Amino acid sequence: MTIEYEAPDGATPLNPEELEQLIPLHITSMAELNAAEQMNIVQADMWAFSRNRKGLLEIKYAQALHKRMFGDVWLWAGRFRQRNVNIGDVDAYAVPTRLHQLFGDVQHWLENNTYPPDEVAVRFHREITWIHPFVNGNGRHARLMTDLILKKMGSQRFSWGGGDLVNAGKLRSDYLEALRAADDLDFQPLLDFCRF
Repeated sequence: MTIEYEAPDGATPLNPEELEQLIPLHITSMAELNAAEQMNIVQADMWAFSRNRKGLLEIKYAQALHKRMFGDVWLWAGRFRQRNVNIGDVDAYAVPTRLHQLFGDVQHWLENNTYPPDEVAVRFHREITWIHPFVNGNGRHARLMTDLILKKMGSQRFSWGGGDLVNAGKLRSDYLEALRAADDLDFQPLLDFCRF
């Protein structure tokens, strides 16, 4: 493969073995890769929002959604990462267990009205990004899963700052800063960012 891959700030870089699993061999630039992934994500978004969200808080659903989001671009789509990464503190072997715990927590919050819908959503979002279950695409997957949870609760999707969170820039920096505040259990910056 001859793509010049550069991970944006705050993203996990792909290793050579992961890069070799690119499906469309004509892709040679980050712009082409981003475009191919975005086309796949749009299709996954339409699929996810056009059906019943039964099973949303299950591991199989999270994997199926990731595969739909990236399966036309990457062979590893929908599979949990097999190596430790620089984001979060979850070892690769613990990803399924931590996801199961998170989904159980969210189900409890929903059943008991523990938090308002937006707070349930940002708490979920922070936690799934911290778990970082997949090789790549975790932020995009986490944002779509979060929007699906909001829809399940009868709420509107988040605006996510109203712009591009994939490429480096001020908006991405603001998003990462809000996530870091949530790491310290200050969810207000993320709440503000998501409804901007």
